[in-house]
Amino acid sequence: MQTLQTTSLWVRDNQLFILDQQALPQASRWLDANSVEALVGHIHALRVRGAPLIGLSASLLLALLAERGLNRDALLNALETLRASRPTAVNLMNNLDRMKLALAQEDFVPALVAEALRLIEEDKQLCERIAIAGSQLVKPGSRLLTHCNTGGLATAGVGTALGVINFAHQQGNVANVWVDETRPLLQGGRLTAWELGELGVPYQLITDSMAASLMAKGQVDAVWVGADRIATNGDVANKIGTYSLAVLAKFHGIPFYVAAPQTTLDPNCPNGEAIPIEQRAAAEVTGVAGSFGEVQWAPENARVYNPAFDVTPAALISGWVLDIGVVTPEEVAAGKFA
Repeated sequence: MQTLQTTSLWVRDNQLFILDQQALPQASRWLDANSVEALVGHIHALRVRGAPLIGLSASLLLALLAERGLNRDALLNALETLRASRPTAVNLMNNLDRMKLALAQEDFVPALVAEALRLIEEDKQLCERIAIAGSQLVKPGSRLLTHCNTGGLATAGVGTALGVINFAHQQGNVANVWVDETRPLLQGGRLTAWELGELGVPYQLITDSMAASLMAKGQVDAVWVGADRIATNGDVANKIGTYSLAVLAKFHGIPFYVAAPQTTLDPNCPNGEAIPIEQRAAAEVTGVAGSFGEVQWAPENARVYNPAFDVTPAALISGWVLDIGVVTPEEVAAGKFA
């Protein structure tokens, strides 16, 4: 396969490397991801994260494994193992469905390589179209609030919600970005703050519980988030804490936008109740771990509830910003996603 590099993925000498997103921002460290076991481990540990990026990394690995000589049955087993690594992020399933079609072709090795590269290029184009469409909704002087991380670290391109914010900033329309730290794994504090700093976008970091007070004081003009899965009725699964932001935004009369590529739509999912929600390890809540070390603050025997995602009902969403443009609540109600 040809050499390629995005913010978080790197293919060189027919080897796949991922940027360790658990080490940022203290360290920029590229890790080997050349086996199914290695990549699944990186996905589970969120060293690889972001719905688009998870699907793209899995697709690239399958193509590289095919080039190394794995037979069709072994590749199919690898594909299904990768599919099960993150149950909520539907981009993974959509990408692997396309890779499975390529695997079924007689000359499957070049077909898999071509499809993986096509998915990378498509994602870059999807992100750019989302950024252009979404930036038209950002008014001059906007103070925006975002949750988790939706930038180039999570995609092959400029990102989804963060791509919109950056494009609007380039147009001179962003006064400030409030960055939720995003408990329990701090993707906002570690990753979004780092990306906005690199892009030169003005931001202020807040804890998740500060959003309500900012809204009450009139300091938030719009909320922008990404998505891991969109149901046909418009319900959205995203990082835990998104739903509470949507409720707060509705109460305070603040627009709440979801930015995502079409690959996040799940035509087989009728509503949010049908979206599987991953439960993660208790250690993520009872303490904190990173490149700085580990700290335990809760009792050793504390019982923990730790869903990775929550579901925001369509009724709380002001607009779905996709690569095909802005989809309104009226269009969703009329069956646009069905």
